[in-house]
Amino acid sequence: MSTSPPPVTPPPPPASEPPTLPGQGGGGGGGRFAVVLLTLSTVLVGLMAGLFFAFDVSVMPGLAAGDDRTYVTAMRAFNAAIDGNPLFGMAFVLALLVAVGSAVLEFRAGRRTTTLWVGAAAVAYLVVLVITFAVNIPLNNELASGGDVAQMTDFAIVEKFKSTWVATNIVRTVLCTASLVALTRALVLHGRATR
Repeated sequence: MSTSPPPVTPPPPPASEPPTLPGQGGGGGGGRFAVVLLTLSTVLVGLMAGLFFAFDVSVMPGLAAGDDRTYVTAMRAFNAAIDGNPLFGMAFVLALLVAVGSAVLEFRAGRRTTTLWVGAAAVAYLVVLVITFAVNIPLNNELASGGDVAQMTDFAIVEKFKSTWVATNIVRTVLCTASLVALTRALVLHGRATR
């Protein structure tokens, strides 16, 4: 009686790393530089959100409580101070540029979910810039070109500020806050992915 040879057991497959889920790439892709950009973008957007919020809850209501001449004088002074401050201009523009740079690094590192959150934050902040240049700045320029406030008799621009400027500033505050939340979420995801 013949006996059959014992079955041959194939060797175990080589150990492999667990698959990387979308948005959960490793620490490569300039991990340290990426988190620096992401943190900087979060701080800059937070500063802008705080500035717009301050105008919503204190500056504009306070101006509305006074007379029209005071409104024009004070608003001109606020705009001149902001326009002449290079630190504000740098933060205002860099918030978007740094967010875009951060999104590129996250995407190249394979952290797709993080990229989506940063991208959403960048889009929200881009809308803020569009509103600012399309609505708020033209109103600021119209206010500044009204001549000597002591000689002004037509204060229709004040009503435009109380309606249009104030409303769009609230929208800017909401969008900046949404961008800040998205960037915060992206920071959390980045931290989990690069542990």
